[in-house]
Amino acid sequence: MGRTYDALDDGLATFLRAQHVFFVSTAPSNGGHVNLSPKGLDTFAVLDPHTVAYLDLTGSGVETIAHLRENGRITICFCAFDGAPRIVRLYGCGTAIEPGDAAFAALRSRFGRFDAVRSIIRVALTRIADSCDQGAVEYRRANNRASIDGLPGLRGDG
Repeated sequence: MGRTYDALDDGLATFLRAQHVFFVSTAPSNGGHVNLSPKGLDTFAVLDPHTVAYLDLTGSGVETIAHLRENGRITICFCAFDGAPRIVRLYGCGTAIEPGDAAFAALRSRFGRFDAVRSIIRVALTRIADSCDQGAVEYRRANNRASIDGLPGLRGDG
């Protein structure tokens, strides 16, 4: 069932790199819209066991960058579309690094060639969690009484 990790190990890093699509979610601190964006095309990199990054390509809006500038909160979600069911969520504090920033060139070299690169989003990980379908009822009983923020969750037995 689901686990949390202190760092990205080789197994997690391999899983993340193998996924063709991932999802990024951010939100402003006081109301507003939650932003959820699909990403992919080999734009993701594990920088070290506690840091990841992805290429931010020009899209329909600039919510992710705006939210990160306001509060830094970001979640990246990977789902296995092939093989055994698995979801990995990376929670952290993100920074948008623009082409004029000193760190941009070194990070940009970690990715393939893409047009329309707007920024690189670097994320310092604060929580790493995965989940799968095995033992779901027992897991819900033990772990779904409250959210990760301590808000009330399920009331029943599963």
